[in-house]
Amino acid sequence: MQLSQRLLAVADLASAGYCLADVGTDHGYIPIYLMEKGNYERAIAMDVRKGPLLRAEENRKSHGFEDRMDLRLSDGVAALREGEADTVVIAGMGGGLVIHILTEGAKVLKSVETLVLQPQSEFARVRDYLEKNEYRIEEEHMLCEDGKYYAMMRVKHGKMTPLTEIEQKYGPVLLAKKDPVLKEFLEREERKFTEIREHLAQMEGEKAAFRKKEVEKELEDIRAAKERLD
Repeated sequence: MQLSQRLLAVADLASAGYCLADVGTDHGYIPIYLMEKGNYERAIAMDVRKGPLLRAEENRKSHGFEDRMDLRLSDGVAALREGEADTVVIAGMGGGLVIHILTEGAKVLKSVETLVLQPQSEFARVRDYLEKNEYRIEEEHMLCEDGKYYAMMRVKHGKMTPLTEIEQKYGPVLLAKKDPVLKEFLEREERKFTEIREHLAQMEGEKAAFRKKEVEKELEDIRAAKERLD
């Protein structure tokens, strides 16, 4: 099973265990890849739509995992039973949806040892939710694929040191290990917001003034994060 760089990084964070549950599985790539590697004995591939499950079924059959990989139509982890999986992957969806899945599935997720999260947006909101709901960020990865930057994290139950605003936004582990990809991302963001600021300098009015404040705050946060990486 050949995976994209993003999915490989997610799979790497999933590490190993007995049963992996993949939420929003699409083609079933991650569970098949990890079972082929021998990292998991069983897997549950779940999706809210039938189409992705049909594609996952084809891949399951072609790789000979019909007896080891369950396919379930599921909104989030609704079709997952307590104690059934020790690792849950929630990847490739907006941060708001990730939070919704974690909230609605809170009861069953208490029995899950490890969560691997790869939100596509609203990273600060996701990290804030984790902190407030006693999840601990154990590891974080960041990569750039096809010009897009992706951040992902491995999470376990337990309190973590309260996050600063900068840590919520850019990742406490990424900052602590001075991640080079995060530095590239910050430099790109700094260039982008500097250009926006220059454009806004020519504009007047209440909306422009409000936007100028937003942009200055973004630049301030970027500079603070870059200082942590030096």
